[in-house]
Amino acid sequence: MAKSDLSIDETYLTTLTQEMVRINSINPSLTPEGKGEAEIGAYVAEKLNDIGLEVTTHEIEPRRVNVVGVLKGSGSGHSLLLNAHMDTVGVEGMSIDPFGAQIRDGRLYGRGSQDMKASLAAMMAAAKALVDADISLAGDLLITAVADEEHSSIGTEALIQQVSAEAAIVTEPTDMHVCRAHRGFIWYDVETLGRAAHGSRYAEGIDANMRMGRFLAQLDKLEQDLLQRDGHELTGPPSLHAARLRGGKEVSIYAASCTLQMERRTAPGETVEQATAELQEIIDRLAAQDPTFKATIKPTFWRAPFEVDSEAPIVKTLDHALGVRIGHHPEHIGQTFWTDAALLADAGMETVLLGPKGYGLHSAEEWVDLQSVVDLAYVLAETAINYCR
Repeated sequence: MAKSDLSIDETYLTTLTQEMVRINSINPSLTPEGKGEAEIGAYVAEKLNDIGLEVTTHEIEPRRVNVVGVLKGSGSGHSLLLNAHMDTVGVEGMSIDPFGAQIRDGRLYGRGSQDMKASLAAMMAAAKALVDADISLAGDLLITAVADEEHSSIGTEALIQQVSAEAAIVTEPTDMHVCRAHRGFIWYDVETLGRAAHGSRYAEGIDANMRMGRFLAQLDKLEQDLLQRDGHELTGPPSLHAARLRGGKEVSIYAASCTLQMERRTAPGETVEQATAELQEIIDRLAAQDPTFKATIKPTFWRAPFEVDSEAPIVKTLDHALGVRIGHHPEHIGQTFWTDAALLADAGMETVLLGPKGYGLHSAEEWVDLQSVVDLAYVLAETAINYCR
């Protein structure tokens, strides 16, 4: 797999990144001022059409769209899907102009600069480089820009019903390391039940809040146990936290119910059933100790963890392209957060993550290192040449 003779248009790449950062694509499910992906989706579709890709736009919900551009191959090779999300988190509290896209000392600043509009620009610039060099691929190259990764991933959920490929690269920021695994998560509602009574009637009242306290004490012990487990070599151990509590109506009344919303982060290999069984065991044990302890637990939303083998063809192809570009074997890492890679992998695509260097995801100051974005574009183009054959 020798390095091909292609060139990334760096001016085009920087301009794409700046113009997309200047577009408000805040996820409206996260914050009221969010405009969704309609405007940035139209921009992406226009640019992909300009370089000669077959482009389709899919409206998932009002103002929420996916864009797919296809660089058609001859039909005799492997297909490769490149994926990035167009939505961002909100801008409240930012210490820089979130839509300014200013460049200083090789860094481009703004909301979504690293997470992940620069990555999307690198995907588009890689496709342009292949077209400009008149390089014919044997398999299709798909450029996919999706909605809603920052909330519920309705974009990638819709995408996998419409298109597929043999392999996928999700260009979430990884500081140019190859990410082969990340954790999943499960959200739970836990409710303890009591009996409402006037505060003076201790013989009648059953305090649901106190009973939730018993559950929380055991949950704390489980959390410590999880953190001591071996976990996964790349992602570390599983974890959990108690996020929100609500119980009782008035100071002088025993609480009839108490609700806890909690999250359990899962390591590769763990399932919803296994995690739920551990929590149910706590409830069963507390109920056996006291007949007045009554509680229910319900998983309300979850996403599976992700893992790909180091010997997978797409990983080895990406490794080679990175080695050629950066001059040494890339580090393989895992992430503690979740990404759309898990959905693509579950849909049967051999998936890996690679994205640019930067700083400040979801924080007051966000920037992306422009040289790493150029490197990413080269690596994606070279990977497409060597994989889609």
